[in-house]
Amino acid sequence: MAEFNTPLILGDLHLKNRVIMAPLTRSRATDDRVPTAMMAEYYAQRASSGLIISEATVISEEANGYRNTPGLFTDAQVEGWKVVTQAVHEQQGLIVAQLWHVGRVSDPELLGGQTPVSASAVQQAGHVSLLRPKRGYVVPRPLEITEIKSIVEQFKQAAIRAKEAGFDGVELHAANGYLIDQFLQTKTNLRDDEYGGTVENRARLLLEVIDVLIEVWGAGRVGVHLAPRGDEHDMGDDAPRETFGYALEQLGQRNIAFFFTREYLADDSISNYMKERSNGVPYIANMRLSREDAMQLLASGQADAVSFGKAYIANPDLYERLMVNAPLNELVLENMIGTDVAEGYIDYPSMQNKCAADRSQN
Repeated sequence: MAEFNTPLILGDLHLKNRVIMAPLTRSRATDDRVPTAMMAEYYAQRASSGLIISEATVISEEANGYRNTPGLFTDAQVEGWKVVTQAVHEQQGLIVAQLWHVGRVSDPELLGGQTPVSASAVQQAGHVSLLRPKRGYVVPRPLEITEIKSIVEQFKQAAIRAKEAGFDGVELHAANGYLIDQFLQTKTNLRDDEYGGTVENRARLLLEVIDVLIEVWGAGRVGVHLAPRGDEHDMGDDAPRETFGYALEQLGQRNIAFFFTREYLADDSISNYMKERSNGVPYIANMRLSREDAMQLLASGQADAVSFGKAYIANPDLYERLMVNAPLNELVLENMIGTDVAEGYIDYPSMQNKCAADRSQN
């Protein structure tokens, strides 16, 4: 029966425990998308997790939808990430890079005046995150076939740079309504070419990118991030069991290291169905998990590992706290995204530091 502290093998990754740090956009990189020393400290603080999945990292400047998110397409970015991965490894941690193209979830202001791209010209509801003055999303431009091939190559080059930067593997961000998801789900993919229509065609970009990541890293160091509910960025699919079941069947044939789903637990959850279709690919559960939820998922074998996001922002030693059922620090929303200050980023106390501070006051 698996518990938080049970070791786990994900492909070629040997994890010391089954508590995973989810990818968390914090927008703390430089204007040129170079990781900073403060980011290295942030990740090193959380290296007791079994695996860190980095914040989403753009594969090109054209792939971005937010200011100050890190990249993996320049030499300076590689050098910045080297400091981060070294800091994590010095704490005996593992870290994989999450590779990202936002597609339509952007704005011309962030793209040098260019129109965001997507599978099809389907406008997203809502307003662009963090930009002021407030504005709605624009109608995206459908990608041409040659452009799709170019983006696949950008993913490959980012994977090569991730290896140069010292990461332990890569995870493809195919969730939350970003570009890969926009091709996968029927609401955003209205194409009638080889990338649209049937589930086989809609999954083509996902699988082409996975294949080039495997070329670089080997299947045992490649994971994928999926969101079968389609509950972010105005997504939706006519038949999610068919779509995501097929995707996992194909990923299982490639024997990738893991798949991660952002899907809260409910009667209509399909993550376990996806696991059944995956030919044994290890499954990382995520989204709104309580400690009790996580323990039950591991004990029952429904999930191979459990992942936490916001709890890891406020608790650098979350793994240790889960082990002893210790109280958690309260999440402070101020400074959570996009500042250059330490407060709300690297100043959350660990249990050990808090106890030492309490003793000094007595």
